[in-house]
Amino acid sequence: MSSGSASTTYLELSQEDGAAHKFYEVAVDGLVVTVRYGRIGAAGQTQTTTFPTADKARAAAAKKVGEKVRKGYAPAIAGQRAPRAVTRRQVASAPSTARSVAPVLWRFRTGSSAFGIHVDDDRCWVGNQAGDVFTLDHDGGVLARFNLPDGVKCLVADDFWIYAGCDDGRVYDLSSKLPFAAYDVAADVDIFWLDIHEGVLNVSDREGRLTVIDHEDEHQWSRRSQGEHAWMVRADDRAVYHGHQSGVSAYAPDGSGELWHTPTRGGVLFGWQEQDAVFAGTAHRVVQRLSKATGTVEATYACDSAVYSCATSPGGRFVFAGDASSSVYCFDRDGTRLWKLGTGGGSALSMQYRDERLYLVTTDGSLVCVDASEAAIAAAQQGTVPVARDVKLAEALPTYAPATAAASLASVSQAPAGAIVVECVQTTGRLRVHVVSDGYDHSWNVQFPRTIREPGARYVVDALHPAAGGFYRVRGDIRRLL
Repeated sequence: MSSGSASTTYLELSQEDGAAHKFYEVAVDGLVVTVRYGRIGAAGQTQTTTFPTADKARAAAAKKVGEKVRKGYAPAIAGQRAPRAVTRRQVASAPSTARSVAPVLWRFRTGSSAFGIHVDDDRCWVGNQAGDVFTLDHDGGVLARFNLPDGVKCLVADDFWIYAGCDDGRVYDLSSKLPFAAYDVAADVDIFWLDIHEGVLNVSDREGRLTVIDHEDEHQWSRRSQGEHAWMVRADDRAVYHGHQSGVSAYAPDGSGELWHTPTRGGVLFGWQEQDAVFAGTAHRVVQRLSKATGTVEATYACDSAVYSCATSPGGRFVFAGDASSSVYCFDRDGTRLWKLGTGGGSALSMQYRDERLYLVTTDGSLVCVDASEAAIAAAQQGTVPVARDVKLAEALPTYAPATAAASLASVSQAPAGAIVVECVQTTGRLRVHVVSDGYDHSWNVQFPRTIREPGARYVVDALHPAAGGFYRVRGDIRRLL
């Protein structure tokens, strides 16, 4: 506690069994109450509220502290307790045994070990352990850079929203110039992988747990699968598919139970999905295709080393895999190996196929674009490959960092033509965001960054899109309406 009208209470909850390791801090300064919370050792998330009187501010702060103490939090000194370790994927990468090298068109070195990749119609995305996410065009031109607070575990897309799961326990929406924390996963969850379907976040972690969080960042359900180290989670309307050391388990989306469990040949290290099947890359040198309906193994794709990543062409016509020996493979749908080539620069930790190109993120932190057309592969097998172009960063590259408070937003005095106004309102004890503009369902909540919510504040957004769960998602920039 500090003297005068300003005071700070710092609490921690750390359980020996690893179930929780988080802090909660409440600071009062006159009319303003600032709450900071998160994983011990991390900067955490901050929320600021202004009250009409100092007495009401102190009363609100005391209530928040009391609620946490009743849940087991205790006074502590910040910095004395060590942060819980965050798992960094440690992988070995041996030289390729392939006779020929893949036809690499271009290579972009991110500067740090990288796992996240996503490729859409316009851009390629890559995220690395330093917290950098870069966007590039399909010819390798670097377009922009996002600076996130911690290492990026994976990048996923939900329609045209792009999300980055980070080691600070948050999931950031990168769909506009100003990234924001759309989900705050529990501080005790060591994220391995995630997927988002219709705004519902599915997180798999080191302990083999599956945690499901809705669009309002509220916990829905969780359960532990039969194996630890869950490097795979994929979701659709019918199930959530969870891959771990003991195989793949499918669960009902509402958490009502397990639909099926299928042991795989080795622990699952990566997962992919198509409309009717999921693909599991395993430590025992195979990719296995499993029926989404029954879990039956429909095909096996044999590699020569542990499989670190896999992907398919649309409809699963071709199946691709990257192994621990810096090789990349292509199979037909039934499992016949069509080719194996060296990557020319480490093992592929993530991959995605699009328009006859195979995009890889390798162990040396590079995003690599491979020409996977039939003609280019045939030439490569004969020893003829293009000279790979090394992509360089532009000197004046646009760089964006997450908004940490409402004050960090750009402001406008009136809503521009065509823009949409939303407002923060207190509903059932929570600060929600509803639409003010005409033409929208005013009872629906808007998925909106918690760090910039303030009671009664209004914001302008470029566009809102309805989601299947009965809520709106923001598309474009967010500005504060003065």
